[in-house]
Order: sequence, then C-alpha cells, then structure tokens
Amino acid sequence: MRSIFRKRPLLGALVLAGATALNWFAWLGHDTRYQIDPVTQVASGPYTVPQVAGCVLTMVVLLVLAVLAGVPRWFAAAAMTVSFTVAWTAQAASVDDTGLYMVGAMMVAVGMTVGTVVVAAVTGALLHPRGRQPAARG
Repeated sequence: MRSIFRKRPLLGALVLAGATALNWFAWLGHDTRYQIDPVTQVASGPYTVPQVAGCVLTMVVLLVLAVLAGVPRWFAAAAMTVSFTVAWTAQAASVDDTGLYMVGAMMVAVGMTVGTVVVAAVTGALLHPRGRQPAARG
C-alpha cells in the first residue's frame, strides 16, 4: 500500500478523509442530546469526555497510519481537517437554529488544523530524523 499512496497522494488523502468522516460519525455523529444534571439542572454535552477522547485517539492513529502508508503528512493533515470539519459542521447546522454553529465550526477547524499539523510533524520527524533522508529508490 505504501507505494500506491506515494505515487497517488491524492488517493491516500481521499481514503483518509473518508476514514476521518466515518470516525466522526462513529464517535460523535449520532449524539445530539444534552445531559441535564438532576441536582444543578446544568446542561452539558452533547458529547462526553470518553467520546471525544476516543475520537481524538482514533484520529491520531489514522493520521500516523496514513503517513506510514505513504500519504504525504501535509496532505494527510489537510484531508483530516477538512473532512472532520465538514462532517461536524453539517451535523451542527442541521440541529442549530441560532446560527452559532459557525462559531463552533471555526473552533473545530482551528483545533483540527493545530492537532493534525502537530501529529503530522512529529510523525514525519520520527520517520525521518534530521540528517537522515529516506533511501533513494532507483
């Protein structure tokens, strides 16, 4: 698979974008209800900490695996950011009648950008430490 994505980075990015959207749906996409604390009547949610942690951990694994499979790290970061942000925004827009979902969408986009760039950079640095270039294929 490594050679397929190296020769066709866009294909790898598209596969990763699809996996990212599925990850969003599996962890967060079906949950739109808020939880009300019976004592304080304070609403929280709709996501719980374990849901978000599971989603983030899965995205880290997906990004690392994609880079290991040959998807260029910046393509991978961009594909994940766009895919997750679009999936989140589409769902949020469908249940929000205040228009504030756009604020959340911007926050998701910024958070995804920072997170994916950091993970991609660290993964790239571990794969290709300074001074060591990947062996040339000829």
